[in-house]
Amino acid sequence: MNSGINIGNKIKDLRTQKGLTQEELADRCELSKGFISQLERDLTSPSIATLMDILQCLGTDLKEFFNDSEDTQVAFKEADYFEKIDDELFNKIEWIIPNAQKNMMEPIRLTLSPGGSTYPDNPHEGEEFGYVLSGSITLVLGKKNIKVKKGESFYFTAKATHYLKADNKTGAVVIWVSTPPSF
Repeated sequence: MNSGINIGNKIKDLRTQKGLTQEELADRCELSKGFISQLERDLTSPSIATLMDILQCLGTDLKEFFNDSEDTQVAFKEADYFEKIDDELFNKIEWIIPNAQKNMMEPIRLTLSPGGSTYPDNPHEGEEFGYVLSGSITLVLGKKNIKVKKGESFYFTAKATHYLKADNKTGAVVIWVSTPPSF
């Protein structure tokens, strides 16, 4: 019954949306609090009958519970981004699609201070695409140095060690998409 969905997490989300404690949910469903607790941590999996009971107590049903399409987030705002600043290489990476490591593509917005660069990425399976929003960069791909300016894009197969280095005067902002994610 493992459809790649995190049952425990989802039950917990539904329970907290309804403002119920584990105890209240257990009482409603005539189950033990321990069982609900284990269930939410995915330490046990319920029988279909038990799951149906729990979902009924939470005001939903199996079809809705497993139909993930409506609550999958499609559009992301600045507040959803996850950022990491590297003070040694003078770059800021923002994952503009959070949790993209499970997707086919991993887009980031990369902000390079003047002279900043990215950490050299070892060769890996997959392809890389980038679009320079501002400033200009040098794409170092194996032994090649390729200059890419604002409004220009790059695309390559990641067969050689690669990194981006910003122009010393302007710095750069780049949308960079790699497939599949390298981590």
